[in-house]
Amino acid sequence: MTIEQQKKDLKHNILANIGDGAFFGFGVGFASFTTVIPLFIATMTSSATLIGLIPAIHNMGWQLPQLLLARHIAKLEKLKPFVLMMTIHERLPILGLAVVGFLLPRIGVHAALVLSFLLLIWQGLGAGFTANAWQIMISKVIPQDFRATFFGMQSAAANLLASLGAFLAGLILSALKPPQSFSVVFLIASGLYVISWFSLRATREQPSSIVKDEDEEPNQWKIILTIFRTDTTFRSFLISRFVSQFGMMAFAFFTVYAVKKLGMSNLTVGVMTSILMITQVVANPFLGKLADTWSRKGVLVLGSFVAATSSVLAFLIKDPAWFALVFICSGIAGTAYWTIGLTLSLEFGEESQRPTYVGMANTLIAPATILAPLLGGLLADSLGYPVMFITSAVFALGATIVLLFLVRDPQISN
Repeated sequence: MTIEQQKKDLKHNILANIGDGAFFGFGVGFASFTTVIPLFIATMTSSATLIGLIPAIHNMGWQLPQLLLARHIAKLEKLKPFVLMMTIHERLPILGLAVVGFLLPRIGVHAALVLSFLLLIWQGLGAGFTANAWQIMISKVIPQDFRATFFGMQSAAANLLASLGAFLAGLILSALKPPQSFSVVFLIASGLYVISWFSLRATREQPSSIVKDEDEEPNQWKIILTIFRTDTTFRSFLISRFVSQFGMMAFAFFTVYAVKKLGMSNLTVGVMTSILMITQVVANPFLGKLADTWSRKGVLVLGSFVAATSSVLAFLIKDPAWFALVFICSGIAGTAYWTIGLTLSLEFGEESQRPTYVGMANTLIAPATILAPLLGGLLADSLGYPVMFITSAVFALGATIVLLFLVRDPQISN
């Protein structure tokens, strides 16, 4: 392949994958795991624990299967066919939620709750079966020195349209009665996910050279143990990611707390979600560029500290109008965790080991992902939201300390 063709393919892949992220984000605005879906579940139950499970199921499902698939992914010459098949399973369940909303008056709350959580589990696992292969595919088609900037651009496009989607969702939820109003927004989200899939399908990927020798292939679990034992920087990175899950456990409860305790209206919730998304639109390209040119570790430290700040502000603020500051801080923190954390995970190890590193960076923190919101829900139900917010802030500061003193930046160490 000529250099000119490589440049054309790079431009094409950047546009195709930004398009994928943009329309996927547009759909997320209508079916957000931190706002719209929790509000949908809140129409059927008042349990903070169940509501807190919603983002936990999504995040754990995204993380848990990644290491299990690492060995299979490492053998694939082309990753796009696998990604396209698996990602259907993270998109189709949202259409299922729309059906549940329409059927809720007939099937009852209990059955609707069970079906909703089964669909959320399916969606989360579908995302997880897609995630590792998708990350490795992106690492193939996007150069290393542009990767954080790309993820920032993709996330900015996603959040820009997500902010519009969230605002429109707020209007729909205010204009129509539940549960039909939720069915409408989930149906719209499903249509946008279809457009996103076709954009992803346009990715141009060259086959990798894979050496297949089963007799020489080392045991996967031995590789994992060796990496964990010998790669101290990566081990510290894993610890910081594990602790940071508890540092962000308050994020799942900001919207419900603002509605139930501060009296925030559904329309204002849509506005606040838009503020969150707009914050991420601005933060993503800025933090991505900063990470590529300065320090990915430094940006993660900043994000972890801002996560603590968001929980402290949630504890202090009593006026719904000022609660926008909480969403702004959580938007910055979430951007740093996702965009830069994703990029940094792709910096460890040799190319042949990358699926294992990526899998470890996600699967090994899955227990914290499920336990953190459970702890948050239990604290909110038993001791109140303020105690939960402060606990979350303490964990976030702990993650900041681990990053600051124990993690070396691969950009510098390599």
